Amino acid sequence: MRRVTRSLLLAVPPALLAGALFAAAPTALAADEAEVKKEGKEIAFNRRKGNCLACHAIDDGESPGTIGPPLFSMQQRFKSQADLRAQIWDATKRNPETTMPPFGRHGILSESDLDKVAAYIWSL
Repeated sequence: MRRVTRSLLLAVPPALLAGALFAAAPTALAADEAEVKKEGKEIAFNRRKGNCLACHAIDDGESPGTIGPPLFSMQQRFKSQADLRAQIWDATKRNPETTMPPFGRHGILSESDLDKVAAYIWSL
């Protein structure tokens, strides 16, 4: 009986610890996702980087352009965030006549910056 009790006492704290870690994981993931979107917005609004506002109206953006469509309801307009990212990477794949620069293909944005911008725009 003592062995069983001792075994249970030794096994319970790691199990509780593991439960606490897994319970905190969604919060950490949500915080990371929020940070990525925040950084994506900063890049999208930055006139020297994404410069999305030069052509697109975006909620709470100042002095938006009107060349491109307004950016809202993006999850209804693109099947997935990956499709949206592909559009930002090289819009000429879907429309060879587009005026949107191929941000990825021309190296205007890094892969990391493209991921962040896509996450932000996808959230609109």
